[in-house]
Amino acid sequence: MQKILVIGGSRYFGKHLVSLLRDAGDEVTVLNRGSAAPPPGVGRLVADRDDEGRLLAALGGRTFDTVVDQVCYTPHQAAVARRVFAGRTARYVMTSTMEVYDPAPPTPEARAYAEGKRRAEAVLGGAGEEGSPFGFTAVRTAHVLGGGPQEFTGRLAHYVGRVAAGTPVDVHEAPYATSFVHHREIARFLQWTAGQSFTGAVDAASHGVLDVLGLCALVAERVGRPARLRTVAAGAPASPFSFDRAYALDNSRATELGYSFGAVADWLPGAIDEAAAELAL
Repeated sequence: MQKILVIGGSRYFGKHLVSLLRDAGDEVTVLNRGSAAPPPGVGRLVADRDDEGRLLAALGGRTFDTVVDQVCYTPHQAAVARRVFAGRTARYVMTSTMEVYDPAPPTPEARAYAEGKRRAEAVLGGAGEEGSPFGFTAVRTAHVLGGGPQEFTGRLAHYVGRVAAGTPVDVHEAPYATSFVHHREIARFLQWTAGQSFTGAVDAASHGVLDVLGLCALVAERVGRPARLRTVAAGAPASPFSFDRAYALDNSRATELGYSFGAVADWLPGAIDEAAAELAL
């Protein structure tokens, strides 16, 4: 049994992670700003992670085997966490993103998000300093899908709704494939990672890549209507998951470390059906 603190963990795959850890017999505590209560059997601390004084007060003398940070977005948040959890945990796992490599599309918002995550990883990993005060792992996740209404970004619903309505989907002329992971699978991977000892960055993605044309074809098959596609000019905005350059992850390190991912082809049809049900199609 481990003592594990989850920072965030109040929605989507973070909720699955908390339940998985609890059901595995770990002593789990969730820390958030009080936005949502954790499930039964899980401890709770309320604090704003940006407020170092209040965070220290909420933690008191508690120590943990592992901290899983679901909501670290900036180097400031990482610096606070580095100071607060030094000597308080042996292992720190940060949920990061594939966008740290090269955000696509490269909008100002996407670049800012990617840069924040990239710099947060560097701070927690000890870049430019005398190493990290704990074993640090950054889990760089693929695009997370599935769960119907739980998938709050609405990206899969965008496709299901447009194809079902006969509305054109904007795509690049020759789109590249990208990587995906099911919301329950990324929760399982984070649970597994929390119990491991490896450090450094690791990519988390289901096996198999898919481009936007393949995604539209699968959506069309599930909703029973042909997909209408509209090619955008070079440099123009397109629908989510349509990329004009290579944008896929390599999950080989996770595989070599002993984790077995599923395949996109096995779960994506069901995720599309969930999105269609939520849209009452």
